[in-house]
Amino acid sequence: MRGNTMQLGLIGLGRMGGNMRDRIRAAGHEVVGYDHHPENSDVANLAELVSKLTAPRAIWTMVPAGKITEDAINELAGLLEPGDIIIDGGNSKFTDDGPRAERLKPKGIKYLDVGVSGGIWGKENGYALMVGGDAEDVARVQPIFDALKPAGEFGFAHAGTHGAGHYAKMIHNGIEYGMMQAYGEGYEILIASELVHNVPAVIKSWREGSVVKSWLLDLLDRALDEDPTLSGLKGYVDDTGEGRWTVDEAIRLAVPAHVLAASIFNRFESRQDDSPAMKAVAALRQQFGGHAVKR
Repeated sequence: MRGNTMQLGLIGLGRMGGNMRDRIRAAGHEVVGYDHHPENSDVANLAELVSKLTAPRAIWTMVPAGKITEDAINELAGLLEPGDIIIDGGNSKFTDDGPRAERLKPKGIKYLDVGVSGGIWGKENGYALMVGGDAEDVARVQPIFDALKPAGEFGFAHAGTHGAGHYAKMIHNGIEYGMMQAYGEGYEILIASELVHNVPAVIKSWREGSVVKSWLLDLLDRALDEDPTLSGLKGYVDDTGEGRWTVDEAIRLAVPAHVLAASIFNRFESRQDDSPAMKAVAALRQQFGGHAVKR
């Protein structure tokens, strides 16, 4: 780090990682990126990535959870030096983070887990960041967090110890499931009504002055502008794991989570029957995250 300017290695330059690289660079930091697509990558491999960074290094992985993330972290563990930091910003399960930190500790390598929300719009609007790990390690990477978060007082939290960042993001995504389901069901009732003749106009009217206004509602309005009946979509909605994990935690902690549980079961149902509510949820996922849809 030079003053408030940092070097960052960034692994994974897809829908989110590529936009994050652009936003961090726009804030004046140096980013060396690696991706398995050579045309997107600044280096040929992880060894070259490490060689281009000055110790103590900070390297952020932004790749799919599971084996891909584990393989990247394990390879980095053999290349990095004491004092370097690995940051996992993917949607890893929170139970992976504590064991990772413990595996890296004997090597002197620090570890942070970061829940990242913002989807494909984060480059412009900023990302909400939830961080787990030791306070001194968070402080070291704070200039990068400040570059990624939205301007102002909101959008960043040091949530707690290792695992807290991914745990907070898991709950965030569980809530997101419930919110999208509520919008989808409301949309279906509106289009079933004999009285309402202009459903897109009703949705648009809620965008200001309404207690249900939100960014998700704005995105549903955008989807209806593009396709007023959502006829170009199938009501099939996938899930990426966080909703299931949230319900698992609700069961473990004996917390009633009726809405969150129902929303994940509705996603399962969507894979059997095509419904207007699920079309609306599919459209929302495509709008905020660039997720694939079936047509």
